[in-house]
Amino acid sequence: MSIRTERVAAVLQRDLGKIIQKSYQPTGSFITVTHVDISPDLLNSNVYVSVYAPGRDEKAIYDRLTNQIVEIRKELASKIKDQFRRVPELNFKKDTSAKHAQKMEELFDEIEEERKSRNSGDK
Repeated sequence: MSIRTERVAAVLQRDLGKIIQKSYQPTGSFITVTHVDISPDLLNSNVYVSVYAPGRDEKAIYDRLTNQIVEIRKELASKIKDQFRRVPELNFKKDTSAKHAQKMEELFDEIEEERKSRNSGDK
């Protein structure tokens, strides 16, 4: 990404995070905008969202965000109207990086345990 697209992505991430947490975050859950990828023409964006909702259906929260895209985009437009000519299209995506990191950590732990058991068996 160019410096311009990185700056736009950072502004979108900050403002979308505030909008979503203020108006679209259900009680007892926590929604975080983890990353925004924006196209070089600044017209389309992928917004990666992480949801922490113990005991709740996360899919329903993602569906609600997707169904509210028009309203979210209008609120975003009112915040960034002085900075950008057009508000990019928003595509919400589930951020799986935390789950991936946890899985990798578990695999490393398994490898470490296996090495310890092999080393203790050699002695």
